[in-house]
Amino acid sequence: MSMRIVFMGSPDFSTLTLKAIVEAGHDVVCVYTQPPRRAGRGKALRKTAVHELAEELGIEVRTPVSLKPEEEKASFRALGADIGVVVAYGLLLPQAVLGAPRHGCLNLHGSLLPRWRGAAPIQRAVMAGDEKTGVQVMQMEAGLDTGPVMASAETAIFPRDTTADVHDRLAAMGAELMVEALQTIEAGDAVFTPQADDGVTYAHKISSEEARIDWSRDCEAVSAHIRGLSPFPGAWFELQDGDEAVRIKVLGALAVPHEDGEAGIALDDELLIGCGAGSVRLLRLQRAGKGAMDADAFLRGTPIEKGRRLD
Repeated sequence: MSMRIVFMGSPDFSTLTLKAIVEAGHDVVCVYTQPPRRAGRGKALRKTAVHELAEELGIEVRTPVSLKPEEEKASFRALGADIGVVVAYGLLLPQAVLGAPRHGCLNLHGSLLPRWRGAAPIQRAVMAGDEKTGVQVMQMEAGLDTGPVMASAETAIFPRDTTADVHDRLAAMGAELMVEALQTIEAGDAVFTPQADDGVTYAHKISSEEARIDWSRDCEAVSAHIRGLSPFPGAWFELQDGDEAVRIKVLGALAVPHEDGEAGIALDDELLIGCGAGSVRLLRLQRAGKGAMDADAFLRGTPIEKGRRLD
């Protein structure tokens, strides 16, 4: 058996799920994704990752700026979908859209709900120092990620994990989980469990003001902050280079609790930096205008000697 599916998603995280659904034999009748946006130095219009994949697969693509207009709701309803699958789409779905498919709409969310509802669940989990996270398939309803859950998969967050590492694991796990969920719904065996009332947290969008590193925090918090903002937008500090303050992003770090020193001061010549308690070893860095590189390569071009201050 196969179902008639409308898929709604935009970034790289969504592509594995779309591909898996097609490979499982389902009929994806239409893909909804964010409109192309200008990006890069040339400011050329760039399609989303889902848009490009859908075109490769020969699936109709729609890019409305909103689903609120009555004509958009009618157009969605006319697809006659059995179910909608939503993975990081980026637009609010009105109730008329949520209720149009025969089985409603399923959402693949990158956290263990009710923890980290909202826009940036993977980043927030890493930044908070969570020891584990996961993906869940839930039935969508009007509230923000409040719907009942039917399937879950978990993964540990390891001490060197960046958001990019966790993102890639969850994307692969989520694709498999969604295919299994669709099979369960086809068989009529789906069970949806309401979310707990306790433990609700919100994964608000990452603001640019959050990205500067605060060395006065303890080493575990500094490491989690750096790893949670890698690769985007990238936690940063400033390094004085003559009369110029150069911004440097840190894309990888490891907490070193047993090494203490003054916060923001290099404790050796190999990027061990003091924190409010303990220290962090910086593993991957990017100077403004340059490519990202591992610490040893970075230091060959930008030495940071013991005793130097990082602001």
